[in-house]
Amino acid sequence: MPTESTADTSDEDPEQVVLMPMVLRIERNDPPPRTALLEAAAAAALGVCLDERSKTGGEWHEPVHRWISGRIRKVARRARGSHWAAVQELPGRTFEVGGAEVRAFLPTRVADMPKELTRLQISGSELEVDEPGPPPAGAPVLWLNPEVPMSAGKAAAQVGHATMFLAALLHGSGRDDELESWFAAGLPCAVRTADARTWARLDPGGDPGAAWRRDGVAAVRDAGFTEVDPGTVTVLGQWR
Repeated sequence: MPTESTADTSDEDPEQVVLMPMVLRIERNDPPPRTALLEAAAAAALGVCLDERSKTGGEWHEPVHRWISGRIRKVARRARGSHWAAVQELPGRTFEVGGAEVRAFLPTRVADMPKELTRLQISGSELEVDEPGPPPAGAPVLWLNPEVPMSAGKAAAQVGHATMFLAALLHGSGRDDELESWFAAGLPCAVRTADARTWARLDPGGDPGAAWRRDGVAAVRDAGFTEVDPGTVTVLGQWR
């Protein structure tokens, strides 16, 4: 979408906005590695969408379908201790990667968000940047824009968008067998910050269709509600 489309929210009532809440487990004395937390977030967001309960006739179908039919907004909050335990009772999926845990929940209107979620902080989710090494072979890579610093919470939402885009493109390309295998394996992915050369090579520019056909790349273009300017490409998801 062009910048002017992603930034146009003139038709929205803030209380009626539908979004997917995500909660990052960040314990005070034992915070998780940043990369592992983002990889768990990327899997959790898509895990809710591909869950059996989200399929036609399932108990989650209506809220998930309503959400993906509009703007796929997400908000990431942080929790620890008893607050983390409390949110496990809400409908959603928890994913764990390398000791890091993230739970994604059914999309809901802002006005209807349960108190177990609204009492959690959005800010304060920053973690030290780690050095995870080269991405493993065979896993899709979610390349973070090297020129766009983001908090862990913001990046968690963006990589969640990226896995959803990859899944949608696989389905749209008739490659449901690959999508089903990915889901069965637990939706593994690698989050890495691209170097300038990699970003320039993969950036789809004005031809996203060609980028998908040539490089298996899908770009996440942010609407600019928080932290980044409208139209900024935050993540390039690469199916490998």
